[in-house]
Amino acid sequence: MTNEEMNELFRLYKQTGDIAIRNRIAEKYLYIADILAKKFVGRGVEYDDLKQVASYALLRGVDRFNPDLGMQFTTFITPTITGEIKNYFRDKSRMVKLPRRLGEISASVRNFSAEYEAEYGEKPSVKKIAEQLHLTEEEAVRALEVGGTLSLDGMVSGADGETEGSLYSVLADGEDKYEAFETKEALRSAMRDFSETEKALIRYRYAEELSQSETAKRLGVSQMFVSRMERKLLLKLKENLKNSI
Repeated sequence: MTNEEMNELFRLYKQTGDIAIRNRIAEKYLYIADILAKKFVGRGVEYDDLKQVASYALLRGVDRFNPDLGMQFTTFITPTITGEIKNYFRDKSRMVKLPRRLGEISASVRNFSAEYEAEYGEKPSVKKIAEQLHLTEEEAVRALEVGGTLSLDGMVSGADGETEGSLYSVLADGEDKYEAFETKEALRSAMRDFSETEKALIRYRYAEELSQSETAKRLGVSQMFVSRMERKLLLKLKENLKNSI
C-alpha cells in the first residue's frame, strides 16, 4: 500500500472513528513498535511488557496523526513510541529503591548543579560535574537521569560553552542496528521546520564533525554567526524533540 493510500485510510478513520480501520492501520506499522521494543530489551523489563507499551503508543499515535500536515507516519510515530517507552522506564524506576551509592551520587550531583547554576547562571556540563565530584562521565549522566535533572536526549555544553553532543554520546557504547533508525527518524521530524542553511549547519557540526570555523567557511559566514545560530538551533531542536514525544 502506498503512502497516499495509507493517508486515505487515516482520513477515513478520522471521519468515521471506525476501530476496524484503526486496527488495520496499526497492523501495517506494528513492525516499528516491535523494533523499538527490542531496542530496550535487557534493561530490567521483559520484551512482552515493552511490546505492550510500544503497541499502546502506536494506537495513540494513530489517533493523533494528521496526514494533511505533510509528515510521514513513520517519522511521526518513532519518537512518539520511544518517548512512551522512556516514560515507562522513568515511572518504573520511581517505584524501585535506588542502590545506595547511586542515590548518594544523585544527591551530590543535584546539589552541585544547583550551586553551580546559582553562581554562574547556567547548568554545568557533564564533564564539569564529573571533574568536580571525581566521577566518570557515565556516572554523572546516570545520576542526572535518575534525579530527573536532565534527559538523555538533552544537549551537553562544554566548559567553553560549545555543545559537545547528546548525552548518549558519553555513555558506554550500546548501539544496535535499531539506533540509527530511531535517531534518523526523530531528528528528521524535529528539523522539519529548519531552513536549508540551518540543516546544513547541524550536518556540518554534528554529522561531519567540523569545527565552527570550518563550518563558517562552508556557509560563507563568520564563526560568531555560526556560534550564535548553533546555540539557537540546539535549543529549538531540543524543544521540537520534547514536543514530538
